[in-house]
Amino acid sequence: MPTLIHPTAVIHPAAQLHPTVQVGPYSVIGEKVKIGQDTTIGAHAVLEGPLEIGDRNQIFPGAAIGLQPQDLKYNGDPSWVKIGNDNRIREYVTVNRATQAGESTEIGNGNLLMAYVHVAHNCAIEDHVVISNSVNLAGHVYIESKAVIGGMVGIHQFVRIGKMAMVGGMSRISQDVPPFMLVEGNPATVRSINSVGIKRAGLTEEDYQILKKVFRILYRSENTLNQALAELNLLPENEHKQHLHHFFQESITPGRRGPTPGSKKKHE
Repeated sequence: MPTLIHPTAVIHPAAQLHPTVQVGPYSVIGEKVKIGQDTTIGAHAVLEGPLEIGDRNQIFPGAAIGLQPQDLKYNGDPSWVKIGNDNRIREYVTVNRATQAGESTEIGNGNLLMAYVHVAHNCAIEDHVVISNSVNLAGHVYIESKAVIGGMVGIHQFVRIGKMAMVGGMSRISQDVPPFMLVEGNPATVRSINSVGIKRAGLTEEDYQILKKVFRILYRSENTLNQALAELNLLPENEHKQHLHHFFQESITPGRRGPTPGSKKKHE
């Protein structure tokens, strides 16, 4: 049986790799790294810890994961990157650790991060998110499940991207992107409901029609935002409508700087 670890790889003796992990040529894996089963690490990747990577992930050549944050406030305290299962992290992606002791930058399950994506300190990405080439996430960005980010997008710190949202390529994202919406531009503007993404996600026709009504109330009426949110309560109860309503309520809460569960989670 051929060895799963290339002889030129440099792996710290204290690193914890499942026996099924494959490591390519000239990769470097640091002391406080833990990698789950059936994960592959491409050539010239650099993994530093504290870093936890789950099962069946594909880390492509040149990726740099778990290095210290690009944050002047960082003082050397131990912080984390935590990555779930079944992710594809393509060539030259960078994922930085969180800033404060015990905090984490987190990536969930089933995500695709294409080449040259940068995920800064304290970001959190949920599940089944697609981030296209050369997208840059500043610190404390939160991306909900099944969002799609087009290529060469810049996302400002503390911004939240709602679930099933679509961000058009080369957009500048400086404010929260509502769930289920398609946005694009510089600065980005809500253009329409994300019809394709909603249908691909398997929502029912009833869900789709309710979300179309939500879009018209929010973006095609003359109501203020508070008036529009009140009008949403007159629509039939629906979990996706409720999620969008809650998203907007959080966005207009005074002093809210974006949900950053990754920054709140402590690790032993």
